[in-house]
Amino acid sequence: QVQLVESGGGLVQPGGSLRLSCAASGFTWNYYAIGWFRQAPGKEREGVAYITTSDGRVVYADSVKGRFTISRDNAKKTVYLQMNSLKPEDTAVYYCAARIGRGSLTTVDYRLWGQGTQVTVSS
Repeated sequence: QVQLVESGGGLVQPGGSLRLSCAASGFTWNYYAIGWFRQAPGKEREGVAYITTSDGRVVYADSVKGRFTISRDNAKKTVYLQMNSLKPEDTAVYYCAARIGRGSLTTVDYRLWGQGTQVTVSS
């Protein structure tokens, strides 16, 4: 079956770091874009970053540039989101998603989604 499985969320203090993982199975992986999105209570889901499986092209939302790094391990079919210098406003449920071809930070462009993992930044 086709699925994305997320892990790595948790509670961290402001200024701290977390690394999220998104492990894929059930599809060929070769020509996909894998995106990270987040949604806080009362807010719209927003794109955070994406990476292409084929050539590793990366795009970040302005809100996380310089703090977050997306990467991939094609052999493991896993995408990571390294989050540094975390702020309380980064608190959200973080989702990974997959689409064929070109990457996007728009939620409706993606059909396959993970279950989400909670990230809480608080002292």
